Amino acid sequence: MKLARRARGGALALALALAASPACAALPRFEAVQAAHRVSDLTLLDRHGTPLQTLRVDDRLRRLRWVPLQELSPALLQAVVMSEDRAFWSHAGVDWAAAARSAWGRLINERTRGASTLTMQLAGLIEEGLARPAGGRSAWQKLGQVVAAAQLEARWSKAQIIEAYLNSVPWRGELVGIEALSQMLFAKHASGLDAQEAALAAALLRGPNADAAVVARRACGVLQAMQHDCRGVQALAAQALARRPGMPLGEQLAPHFARLALRAEGPAAQRSTLDARVQRLAVQLLRRQLAELQGRNVEDGAVLVLDNDSGAPLAWVGAHGASAAAEVDGVRAPRQPGSALKPFVYELAFEQRLITPASLLDDTPTGIATGSGIYRPQNYDRRFQGRVSARTALGASLNIPAVRVGQMLPPDALHRRLLDLGLALPEPAGWYGASLALGSADVTLLALANAYRTLANQGRHSAPALPGGVREPPRLLLDPAAVHQVVDILADNNARVRTFGLDSALRTRGFAAVKTGTSKDMRDNWCIGFTERYTVAVWIGNASGAPMHAVSGVSGAAPLWHALVQALHEGEPSRAPSPPPSLVRARVSYAGHEEPPRPEWFLPGTEPAAAIVARSAARLPGIRHPLDGAIFALDPDMPPAVQRITFEGSRGQWLLDGRRIGHGERVRWAPWPGRHELSLVDAGGRELQRVRFEVRGASVVPRRR
Repeated sequence: MKLARRARGGALALALALAASPACAALPRFEAVQAAHRVSDLTLLDRHGTPLQTLRVDDRLRRLRWVPLQELSPALLQAVVMSEDRAFWSHAGVDWAAAARSAWGRLINERTRGASTLTMQLAGLIEEGLARPAGGRSAWQKLGQVVAAAQLEARWSKAQIIEAYLNSVPWRGELVGIEALSQMLFAKHASGLDAQEAALAAALLRGPNADAAVVARRACGVLQAMQHDCRGVQALAAQALARRPGMPLGEQLAPHFARLALRAEGPAAQRSTLDARVQRLAVQLLRRQLAELQGRNVEDGAVLVLDNDSGAPLAWVGAHGASAAAEVDGVRAPRQPGSALKPFVYELAFEQRLITPASLLDDTPTGIATGSGIYRPQNYDRRFQGRVSARTALGASLNIPAVRVGQMLPPDALHRRLLDLGLALPEPAGWYGASLALGSADVTLLALANAYRTLANQGRHSAPALPGGVREPPRLLLDPAAVHQVVDILADNNARVRTFGLDSALRTRGFAAVKTGTSKDMRDNWCIGFTERYTVAVWIGNASGAPMHAVSGVSGAAPLWHALVQALHEGEPSRAPSPPPSLVRARVSYAGHEEPPRPEWFLPGTEPAAAIVARSAARLPGIRHPLDGAIFALDPDMPPAVQRITFEGSRGQWLLDGRRIGHGERVRWAPWPGRHELSLVDAGGRELQRVRFEVRGASVVPRRR
């Protein structure tokens, strides 16, 4: 007793003598320590505060959010105090009785519990000069720690001391602070730790890197002091300490958007515009669709959902998690959009009054002179429809009419329009030539989706609302009347029936305007469209650029697009936009029955009389397809059974190389390499027209006679 009183008195006197020293006076306030807490992992929240993604920004240690005392598990507080500092709630920073026992134990060479209180340990954590060296603290440092603990007790409350301690103390390996320990070892927040988990945490304070058996034995001692059972603690210790502490935390739903949105200097949890429900659904649907496409050389995909009004992303899925290129953000990677650019070709032509939705366009073989030779566009199915309306040409995604419309536009007009829409085309207009109308330029899913959002907003354009971006008011970029003509076509299931049929994935319950796109050699396919509230964009392909096997926009991207649109409007059908008052509604009827009569939208002054439409559709007698001098090439990658040439013209007898091959307006022929002569003869035996064409092939197998 005398020894204890003498030690207590001497230490107290020395502490009082050092209390006014500059080093101790520099101890920070609780609020400063809390504010200086820097997490190693930032958390992306959705617009409602739901966690979506974590992003690690410090590889040196794992420190998560600061946990307030009221959120800490009561069992944890009890276990830590019982293990480390039983007199914590009553002492003034130093447990003199414990210090005396420790000093006496050292004198008689007896192993005893250390005398450092939680307050003294905290002083060593927050004051650099009091940090524990590798070889242990000197007597002077120990006395400085005593003084600092006394100051902390005088300035801070007990609640602040234990809260700061549990959020600052190293536990095991790289783990610092109770939240990191709880999440990484027990997969739960610090508020949910039970008695056994709390005891294991307390045991780790004594030996952070001890093996599971030692930690379990120490934890059992803590549990017994807390009057709890030790059964199962050994298995729990083995399971917890076997976890990999560097693994990600929680759901990882938006890694690409997190890298774009999270600010290193920002708070630990940062809110975004994403919607957790929509994001989770987009991730699930992408995984499901890629699983459906197994065996067709398809590995990657991306999904973007924009709010039409604000331009804010509601879902941003940059890649499939199991992809070899999972780090590539498919939303921002440039790729060829194919036919997904066609709506902007037609909108510009409508706007400049070059054509109307009722105008008849030729879908027949053509050759376009370019600087590098003759460009011969083909349709996706390698078939030609003859004369079709612009409505059908756009709805059915016919390539040759789109190229013809593109050629009607003033030089560079389409290129300038696409740049105005935010598509950062990397090359000048002349570099693309006529192929620009068919989507030969590289664009991103983000830029193209926002261009479609401009259509959804009746021609008003604004940049997407991205993190850190400058918000500008929308400006009227496109003619609302011409935009409505295009939107009406993209929402018309009958207009696309020639290519996609009546019951494709592009058909939805409510209003939706949608377009697919497939790039050269089926390397990318797209499905982009909008409803009353949302613009939804899907890309399917391979980040490596490898071609897919028999996957088009309607079979690859469209099913995912359809499922997402239906889910977004479940219980709230999308409504079609109202037409601008400047549009004129008129009924059109075509002679020759190419297309059924229908009402159509026209810009003022472009609406035709029925007779004019009929005359424009009148056919001249003779052969419409093929053109004289046409050249066809057999595709060695396609089965011969599906490669056919359709001869079209007036009704009559068809003669090929002098031999009769059929009768009527259309005859399908299995092509044979060589030069051929085709004649059409009317019912009276008069030859209406004669054309010559050539079929080229890599090899010819002799016919059996």
